[in-house]
Amino acid sequence: MKLCSSALPQLAQSLLTQFQKVLWACDGGDVDKDTTGVARRAWKLLDVICPILEPAQRHYVASSHTMQNLDMCSKIYSQAKSSKQFYPWKFLRNLRNALHFTFAAAGISRDPGRLWYTRVWRGDSPSPENLDWLVDCLDYIHSHDHETTYDILLLLGNPGVRCSTAKQHKFIKSLVACMGSGKPYNLRHAALRVVHNIRQEMASIHAINDANVRDMVLTELSPAILTAVYPRPDSTPADHGPDGVFDYHRDECYLELVFALARNSNWHSHLFGDHHIDRCISMIREVRFMPHEFYLAGILLRIVPEQLSPTSLNSITDRQWWVMMSSAWRHARIIDDIHYFEFLPDLVEGTKKYMEIASKSDLKDLIRYVDYTLTTLEERDSEQREQGEQGEGVAVAVKEFRTVASDMLDKMIKSDEVISP
Repeated sequence: MKLCSSALPQLAQSLLTQFQKVLWACDGGDVDKDTTGVARRAWKLLDVICPILEPAQRHYVASSHTMQNLDMCSKIYSQAKSSKQFYPWKFLRNLRNALHFTFAAAGISRDPGRLWYTRVWRGDSPSPENLDWLVDCLDYIHSHDHETTYDILLLLGNPGVRCSTAKQHKFIKSLVACMGSGKPYNLRHAALRVVHNIRQEMASIHAINDANVRDMVLTELSPAILTAVYPRPDSTPADHGPDGVFDYHRDECYLELVFALARNSNWHSHLFGDHHIDRCISMIREVRFMPHEFYLAGILLRIVPEQLSPTSLNSITDRQWWVMMSSAWRHARIIDDIHYFEFLPDLVEGTKKYMEIASKSDLKDLIRYVDYTLTTLEERDSEQREQGEQGEGVAVAVKEFRTVASDMLDKMIKSDEVISP
């Protein structure tokens, strides 16, 4: 069907408004209870409507009823689970179409290429109880319906989205399965994004009350995280593509996740044993002058002191350490939560170890980056006074380091003046 571009906005808006009303009226599209034929016709039309809405997203006002549309999806899933028929797949097909409509109506792209930018909830996220059915559905369909699995992972990967404690074991188990090496890249990456979303909970492993969940997180989730970005370690990755040697957004997500895990010493042996540290070291050359170096510095500085000279770390030259430290300062202004903020004293001590190889130009740049960071700290302190003594301690450590770097630069300048009259 070919449409005139001038007619597309009006058609798309009309389809969105009218069809949404039909879906809500159909109570989940239970065609067995449909005496008027409205639901049956509506579900058949979904195959036509979604392909019209998806490319026309710029031409209509996105629906603000995402949660209401998801409630309708929840009813469809409940009907599938409670169906006494031998084949409940017609309901799952309806669910897949309904999820597609929910995304299209909200103006949200399902394109895997835009995964790292996708945000479903514009305001506050729904409560865990309202989304627990998604965890049940994920557990039910992840092995045989990759398309619906991807949509569910998109919904669960948004900031603030959580499942209830009662569903935690099932949730982690499904995520591990979705990050398996045999899964397509869009599922592995979407699952990685979900884990990134709950990274602070995973980092605070001691706070998880269920021993079975703790064990699964450390022994199964940890290696699965690496598989999500590096599915076949024994093969040679392609230079480009979603499973290439390096992907900016994928690897930024991965490193920020590992950065969070490295905060907890309970994770350190697993980060080594599951080859995350080897992976991080292999990325040093790939991420020169990128924000990724802030996370790399945080990972390696937090783990290295307690390890007994692991062989892999010996491959990092002093120059590479220095470039990583100085670049971390370059990007330290990205500080936007307490966990980045906490790392700065470690970065101060780590940078001091390698300052001797810095040139005058290097030190001038470093001092400028530290000044930027101090400005960020001052702005943060004025906005969030509740940080109290800890915030003041971090700022003091950074100011003292700025003095050390300035004194070192002054000595180098005076030394040059003596040598060159």
